[in-house]
Amino acid sequence: MLQRSSNTAETGLGRANYVLDSDDSDGEGGMGNVNRLIMRPPGHSGKAKRGHLCFDASFETGNLGRVDLVNEYEYDLFIRPDSCSPKLRFWFNFTVDNVKQDQKVIFNIVNISKEKNLFMENMTPLVKSSSRPKWQRIPKQHVFYHKSVVHQGHYVLSFSFGFDKEDDIFHFCLAPPYSYTRLQTFLNILEKKATYLSENFKREHLESSVQNRRLDLITIGSLDRNQPKSKRRVVAIMARVHPGESPSSFVCQGLLELLISSNSIAAALREHIIFKIIPMLNPDGVFLGNYRSTVAGSDLNRSWHIANPWCHPTIKAVIDMLLVLDRNKEFQLDFVLDIHAHSSLKGCFVYGNTYDDVYRYERHILFPKLLATTCDDYIAENTMFNSDNGKIAIKDMRCGRNLVRTFLEYYHNTGAIPFQITSEIANRRHRPRIRQIRRRNRNRYQPRPLTSRTVAQLHFKNLNINYDSDTSLDDFTYSYRNSGPQRTFERISEQLNSRRAAAGVEGEYGKKVYRSGSPLPATFVVLPEPSLSIIDFNLISREDIEKVSNFNKVKVKKS
Repeated sequence: MLQRSSNTAETGLGRANYVLDSDDSDGEGGMGNVNRLIMRPPGHSGKAKRGHLCFDASFETGNLGRVDLVNEYEYDLFIRPDSCSPKLRFWFNFTVDNVKQDQKVIFNIVNISKEKNLFMENMTPLVKSSSRPKWQRIPKQHVFYHKSVVHQGHYVLSFSFGFDKEDDIFHFCLAPPYSYTRLQTFLNILEKKATYLSENFKREHLESSVQNRRLDLITIGSLDRNQPKSKRRVVAIMARVHPGESPSSFVCQGLLELLISSNSIAAALREHIIFKIIPMLNPDGVFLGNYRSTVAGSDLNRSWHIANPWCHPTIKAVIDMLLVLDRNKEFQLDFVLDIHAHSSLKGCFVYGNTYDDVYRYERHILFPKLLATTCDDYIAENTMFNSDNGKIAIKDMRCGRNLVRTFLEYYHNTGAIPFQITSEIANRRHRPRIRQIRRRNRNRYQPRPLTSRTVAQLHFKNLNINYDSDTSLDDFTYSYRNSGPQRTFERISEQLNSRRAAAGVEGEYGKKVYRSGSPLPATFVVLPEPSLSIIDFNLISREDIEKVSNFNKVKVKKS
């Protein structure tokens, strides 16, 4: 039995209470979503009792179109299709309240349109409650994705859940929501934090959507002051062309946070590169809780070639901006990245194009290779290059920050940003936070192994850093790969002895005896090979570790 009710007094939980607990604004709501729908058992009339579940999706990014009561413990849930696109049904986002203590239910989402998806790969829905606002995955043993004979052989996502707090509002979702209102709040804060960048940061209103929402353009970066006559290199980044792919917004937020920070990586990039970032290409679809479409039912990612200012004003404005950058002789447009979240593939990966120009293709595949070394969750098997210009894409805020680091690696490798042979970027130290100091002090006397992370130095080859030498650094690199440590040490000794002899050095190697007036020998930088620290976890106390450490020190001195 299905009944609609807008009387919030029936459950004792007013609408305002939910707004305070939600990350998203109430907004206009609606568009076919259930609105405070109370599910009463057959034959029941009058005021709703505890346990008569109340479903609601009439809020920003919400999506739940219909609820059927199967029995006392089971409910069939129907995703509302995208606006003007009845075939697109995957994103869901709804709340449940008026629950009874220890009430157990089964929810069946019965009309998912993408049968092949990550629910086949053990992904599960998310849940949080008003008293526990952190999103959690429902345990896999309570989630089933299966073909249902009762539902005409369609795939059904079923999950069981037990409500443990009567006064809580429970929130279920496909992925963590990231609403248009949340983006505007974040950009307002970002703009205030970036005031110290002065002319190196700019936020502008590029265009308005069909429903008159902002299309924001964030510009970060400045002219390369070291080479004022060179072209300004530009990187364009876009996100959220598909509303249901909310992880792309978290990627974009992480990228923006790092780029405006005082981090040395961000400072180096701002000095030489200009970033043009559009965080939300489809604000109307995001607000309405659509999966892929705009309010008019258009898939913007399939409309680049037919974009017009009436039906597709946001991507038309982006196309015009990119064309201006590409035609301007003062700029060099190096990257156009469109950040997505895939429905059936795991990890981080890149879709790109192939080119007849082999040099352009080599530059194109360099970035994914560098990204693979930066992102721990990079999946090379999912990376694909083809010749379809309409299929360009790339797939949490950590991933966004890794993108920034990869840009620095790329421009170091291509020579656009001079590489500094220092540890300034890798080993920059910040003042310890008070909270971290207190945590360390609190755990100081706990019997646990002392472990720490260190940044491994890079292994450079064919790089000359000597002032007066034609010999590459490869001749002076201590490496086990080529000839072993003994032979490498002999090569270093031979090179240094020959240079001291040429400079008039008297005495054996290492005594530093020079003739009067002779030039000092060149300084060589020897970078050790990255290595792992092996820890014996049988040593479980601080005293044991200190004993072993002191023993090793004595052993080294004797040798």
